[in-house]
Amino acid sequence: MNNIDYKDLVLDEDAIMNLYNNNGWSNYTEDRGSLFKGIKNSLYVCAAYDTGILVGLIRAVGDGNTIIYIQDILVLDFYKRKGIGTVLINKVLNKYKDVRQICLTTDLMEYQKKFYESCGFKEYIDKKITGFIYNK
Repeated sequence: MNNIDYKDLVLDEDAIMNLYNNNGWSNYTEDRGSLFKGIKNSLYVCAAYDTGILVGLIRAVGDGNTIIYIQDILVLDFYKRKGIGTVLINKVLNKYKDVRQICLTTDLMEYQKKFYESCGFKEYIDKKITGFIYNK
């Protein structure tokens, strides 16, 4: 999409909440305070805007040297499958090209797996490693 502008996220809480709600990420939107603290404390946040409207964002956490974790990547439903997610991923990959590990976690949906693989990501098992998560 030619009119998409990629830049630092403007902290417009309503626009951000709309993006997260549009993607069904209620675990985030139910704790609005933690969501915005997390965004503000992120290592990197890049947003996609269509004529000033927030249509996507990517958020990374980590140390910026040895590991980056893509915490969130969201695109409004209407804008999906138009290359915005790929551009956002590439923004992170290019910015942190010297970082050894760039990781992410996603749902077990085939379309998500195909998307991340198309961006060059491999499943942990393909690298002969595994991952663990501790949730409260």
